Amino acid sequence: MLDKRAQTLLKTLIEHYIAEGQPIGSRTLSRHSGLELSPATIRNVMSDLEGMGFITSPHTSAGRIPTPRGYRLFVDTLLTVKPLAQQDISNIKEAIQPDQPLRVLGHASQLLSQLTHFAGVVIAPRRAQPRIRQIEFVSLSEKRILVIIVTADGEVQNRILFTQRSYTSSELVEAANYLNQNCLGLDFEQIRHRLHDELRRLSSDMSELMNAALEVGSQATTDTAAQYLVSGEKNLLDVDDLASNMARLRQLFALFEQRTSLAQLLELSNRADGVQVFIGGESGIAPLDECSVVAAPYEVDGQLVGTIGVVGPTRMAYERVIPLVDITAKLLSSALAAS
Repeated sequence: MLDKRAQTLLKTLIEHYIAEGQPIGSRTLSRHSGLELSPATIRNVMSDLEGMGFITSPHTSAGRIPTPRGYRLFVDTLLTVKPLAQQDISNIKEAIQPDQPLRVLGHASQLLSQLTHFAGVVIAPRRAQPRIRQIEFVSLSEKRILVIIVTADGEVQNRILFTQRSYTSSELVEAANYLNQNCLGLDFEQIRHRLHDELRRLSSDMSELMNAALEVGSQATTDTAAQYLVSGEKNLLDVDDLASNMARLRQLFALFEQRTSLAQLLELSNRADGVQVFIGGESGIAPLDECSVVAAPYEVDGQLVGTIGVVGPTRMAYERVIPLVDITAKLLSSALAAS
């Protein structure tokens, strides 16, 4: 545990670094910490904080900057959250009035992006897996088969299977007929459960084909069950801390495009109460090593259904971003309940 003096100096250093973006020296801390300490004493405390991994000294400066561990301690125990301006709250309420759910979510994502100047992200509520109307198999080449899935609402999904052996046209028709006779009006998980014992009794080749078809079909329909919205990712091009490393920035944009890893991270917030902050490497996602993700779950009728958040640099104004995400999640819950 840090003593009160070390906590005050660390808090002062991080607040000034967030505001100024430059390494903070002992003179700045002496002027702004409110502590009557000599420069030598401040330097000793800074040395101790550096030894504990809370701050580090860039090679080009005698000042210090926070590490992800320092930011974590700051967010968890030292942060003074500022009340949001009434105008900000009014803007959020106005932007996410009850409407079509997906439009409300898009507005919320855009608003967070505008208010923070970072990227706003929303995981929309998962829809139930669609019911299946028909499945067809079409041979593309010796060991490549096109699976055509038609859902009850008319949506068509196409997926390619790579098989261990080739199948004749009659075998493909037989497999499709077998599945269609047993899948009408069911989703893929229900089909898998119903056919569990029957597939064991089929020949290994046919069982392999149909199991593979059920697997890709389940993936195809699950991909459309959760919607992922991102707004303002181009704002990150204007963040000096990120724009100086274009290779990392390209990885970050690829992460937004690929979506799955970030969506999984945001969905972790559904298991927690209130706002969650993932700092740097805590996310376990390499492109986010120099970023923080501030996220909060939102609900409909008391049930958690999705997550809303902000992706930005680790040097962000947490005292403002955290309450923005928090109030937006709460107002979004109210808007969705009324829509």
